[in-house]
Amino acid sequence: MGNETVKVAIIGSGPAGYTAAIYAARAGLNPVLYTGSQPGGQLTTTNDVENFPGYPQGVNGPQMMLDLQQQAERFGTKIYYSMVTGVDFSVYPLKLIIDEKETVHAEAVIIATGASAKYLGIPSEQKFANRGVSACAVCDGYFYRGKDVAVVGAGDSAAEEATYLAKLCRKVHLLVRRDEMRASNIMQQRVFNTPNIQIHWNTETQEVLGDDNGVTGVRVINNKTGAISEIPIQGFFLAIGHKPNTEIFADYLELDEAGYIKVQPGTTRTNVEGVFATGDAADRVYRQAITAAGTGCMGALDAEKFLAAREAEMTARTVKV
Repeated sequence: MGNETVKVAIIGSGPAGYTAAIYAARAGLNPVLYTGSQPGGQLTTTNDVENFPGYPQGVNGPQMMLDLQQQAERFGTKIYYSMVTGVDFSVYPLKLIIDEKETVHAEAVIIATGASAKYLGIPSEQKFANRGVSACAVCDGYFYRGKDVAVVGAGDSAAEEATYLAKLCRKVHLLVRRDEMRASNIMQQRVFNTPNIQIHWNTETQEVLGDDNGVTGVRVINNKTGAISEIPIQGFFLAIGHKPNTEIFADYLELDEAGYIKVQPGTTRTNVEGVFATGDAADRVYRQAITAAGTGCMGALDAEKFLAAREAEMTARTVKV
């Protein structure tokens, strides 16, 4: 890997990146994929994936990413355990800086850098990750059927996660930092009208409690009275937002107010010709492995179409000359 030009460069290695690689490789585009700092993306932090079609017994997250990687490699994708640390989309071919030192040019770029869930920053979150601490109710709620859980957050996503979990769990404790929620009125009403959701106002998490088997409770403090209490739970869900990993594209691509890449509706095309955005870097709504994989497929097909049109144009120009 040096100062070279590749046909298709894929940035990121979750379901979107690997699916894009499978399609691009099978189309003969010789894709090169840069895994980034977390090869396999968010799914590598998930033990059990039970909602991805084709795995009737469920699958371990890291294993599933390995399966996708091997499928991409089988068709000739070159995978580099490197990080794209900078880009210049004002030039063509498009320019990528790899690991802050090497330069690669690409005729098309598929972005699959994903998003990272925001955490509170307390050590016990990481200690009990995958053992009761989760940032995705849709992914993990099923494992807490009939149990008591807590959700941290006050926005629409927290309200959504709480009401989703309320259908599965015995009780949902919603921990809200202020004396009001930020969620839209309709989402708040859903929370208020769900009998097994208990809202704890002015409440901040001090520590997630647990033992060798996982989470057993959460210690909270009332930031008005200073009172400290413990709530017995088996699951602790964070719903304080996601941060798309899009900072390096900010100078060139149109992002929405939360930092997600804007795409033309129904496509993965961005405001820069030849740059396509897939997966959670462009999806603030669904954020599922299966939807990310779907847009990865779209990104590869859009890139293939773009390159074919470009080639046809170049050929036409040559003929004219």
